[in-house]
Amino acid sequence: MAELERPERLQIMLSQDELRALEDWRFSKRMPSRASAVRELLRRGLAADGFNVAGEGVRSQDFSVVGEAHPNGSSPSEQG
Repeated sequence: MAELERPERLQIMLSQDELRALEDWRFSKRMPSRASAVRELLRRGLAADGFNVAGEGVRSQDFSVVGEAHPNGSSPSEQG
């Protein structure tokens, strides 16, 4: 059996209205699956709250509480 790209499973319960909203959004965005739609909405929600997911190769030292370093390794002046 091939190793899963996403080995962690998350189970959630939704009301009919929540499921309908998810499905409507998913189809309007042409998302291939419910899981991909949920992952995209989670990513967007975290980004809206100011949480940026680090890319591959980003080290913990690239993050700074005071904003001197950025997750992509650029300086504040390069952020534009």
